[in-house]
Amino acid sequence: MPSSNQLNRRTKWLLIGVAVGYLALILFIPATTLVYEAFHRGFMPFWEAVNTRFFQAAVSLTLITALICVPINTIFGLCAAWVIARNQFRGRALLMSIIDLPFSVSPVVAGLMLILLYGRIGWFGPLLESAGIRVIFALPGIVLATLFVTLPFVAREVIPVLEEMGSDQEEAARTLGAKDWQIFWRVTLPNIRWGLLYGVLLTNARAMGEFGAVAVVSGSIIGRTSTLPIFVEQVYKNYQTQGAFSAAVVLGLLAAVTLVVKDILEKRTHTI
Repeated sequence: MPSSNQLNRRTKWLLIGVAVGYLALILFIPATTLVYEAFHRGFMPFWEAVNTRFFQAAVSLTLITALICVPINTIFGLCAAWVIARNQFRGRALLMSIIDLPFSVSPVVAGLMLILLYGRIGWFGPLLESAGIRVIFALPGIVLATLFVTLPFVAREVIPVLEEMGSDQEEAARTLGAKDWQIFWRVTLPNIRWGLLYGVLLTNARAMGEFGAVAVVSGSIIGRTSTLPIFVEQVYKNYQTQGAFSAAVVLGLLAAVTLVVKDILEKRTHTI
């Protein structure tokens, strides 16, 4: 009969094999297929696909949305994290639940809520239309949808760091005559920088990869309100498979860079 050590070794290798097989089925094989389909005809078809006007418009809109949403939610996340971590007040748990709401609400539902508020027949639609402001099927609607789905990341990464850090260093700096902005820049920020960067990274990744909420409010007008994830779906439905796979590879490369930077930040966070 095999010994207990042999059984443990077999069990370990069996579990490893199951895990690797599962990852291969849902991650490695699809990713490899995607890269193959994008490049199996050579590099030139890929280059031609990513040089089209519609692809570049989708990339431009995606970057503009991220450049608007990431700083806004970074500032909000820092303020919310500071208030929650440094104060005990009635409604604190409710505030944290509200911040976490985008994790539990479907992005499609979030997009629909925005349409009910800012659409032509929405609550604020007639007022906005009379003022000549267009939200739905335009950049403002895309930004609002992206702001909603990326709301929690910075706050949720910074709150635990602030709580673990405590307020002793800040109080010591305050007793020495430092002003609030000096305390933030010279004491608080250096201690939370890796958690903050991690939250910003996740916010940026979600902003560039969001599909559901943006698809609802944008109208998916190719060349105008089509972000990169929406562009992939549109060209694939139009049987332009080379363009779809090429755009998907670009999104995949962005995701890979995000994972690498995320891993680096996690290691730096644990070593500090």
